[in-house]
Formats: sequence, structure tokens, C-alpha cells
Amino acid sequence: MVKVLVVEDDQNFNRIVCNYLNANNFQATGCISAQEAYETLYNELFDLIITDVMMPGVDGIEFAKTVRQINEQIPILFVTAKDDLKTKEAGFRIGIDDYMVKPIDLEELKMRINAILRRSNIAQDKKIVVGELVMDSEALSVQLRGKEIAMTVREFNILYKLLSYPNHAFSRAQLLDEFWGVDTTTSLRSVDVYITKIREKIHETEAFKIQTIHDLGYKAVINE
Repeated sequence: MVKVLVVEDDQNFNRIVCNYLNANNFQATGCISAQEAYETLYNELFDLIITDVMMPGVDGIEFAKTVRQINEQIPILFVTAKDDLKTKEAGFRIGIDDYMVKPIDLEELKMRINAILRRSNIAQDKKIVVGELVMDSEALSVQLRGKEIAMTVREFNILYKLLSYPNHAFSRAQLLDEFWGVDTTTSLRSVDVYITKIREKIHETEAFKIQTIHDLGYKAVINE
């Protein structure tokens, strides 16, 4: 199911959009601020972002710009009351994929989302390719130079998370909460054990490395 993040400070409109998408075979999560959206993006993978422009604190332009620095591929759709050319130019300049002016027709929103997903192939092809390593999230498969690498689901999810946000440091606690569950009694040491296993399995790749951040956790560093 396609996962959509809706960033909109109007809570009623946010709820309407999320409810509509959830009723139409999407999995929508709502955030009422850019800051809340950042935290959500760091802890969960999404296929598309819908965001307002005029929000208190960090506005939609700045939010989209930051998202693009973290993830160049994720589609971004502006849904805003601002209908001026300057705002549209700013959005498309930083890499948004589409722009809708409020008030919107929800059926049109759905059509726009499907069109964006078709263009990006995310709906059909959920893959991460880094050098000669290919991760397929639908098949839960990992290949390096065409050779299958056996990984457990948890190993796969941890590596997929790190590669989805290159150069972003995740703490051991964040990884433990997401992939073991917040109620787990497992120690932080378990994260280190899994990272060691993952490193052993992908040691032949030269495209990236999993770097240890002292007293914090790990991040994936892509080699230029």
C-alpha cells in the first residue's frame, strides 16, 4: 500500500485529506507542522509527501528543501492557498512534483497522486540502488553484483532505513524502537550485533559504508 505523509497545519483539512486517502487504498499519516513531519520521516518510510506552504515556523518551501537534501527521489505535492507565480517557481525550483491550489477536489488529488506515482515508478518499483547493491522492498531481497545476499527481515529493514536517509545519523534507541518495538526489553547492544551482521554480509560493496557515530548510533555514508 502506498504510504502518504500529509503536512498541513489546518487540522480539519488534514483529517479530511487523510480520511479520504485511507478510504481509497492509500495509507495516510497526518502531521500539523514541518517539525513533526521531520520526526515522522526519520522514523518511517513514505512514498509521497503532500504539504501546505503557509505553515507557522518552518514553511512548506523550507520543509521541501530540507526533504530534498535528505531524499532526492520522494515525490512532493504542494497543496496550498497561495496561487502566485513566485511561490510556484520556488517550489518547482527545489524539486516538487506538482502543485494544487485550494480549494481542491479530492478526486483530482487522487488522480494527481496516481500520476506522480506512475512517473516515479514508486507504486510498482520500490527499490534502492547504491552502486552494485540493489534492495527490493517488495520482494525483501538484496543483491550485490547480481548475487543474492541472504538477510533476515530485521537486517533488511535496518539497512533499507539507513540507505533511505544517507548521511543521517540514527541513534541506537531510534533503531531499537522502530525495529524491535517500543515495549521491547532487548538492550541497545542488539542493534550493534545486527549492524555487525549487516556489515559482514555487504562487506564487498564499495559504494557506501555504515559508519559508527560515537556514543550515538549509525549512518550510511555514500562514497562519491
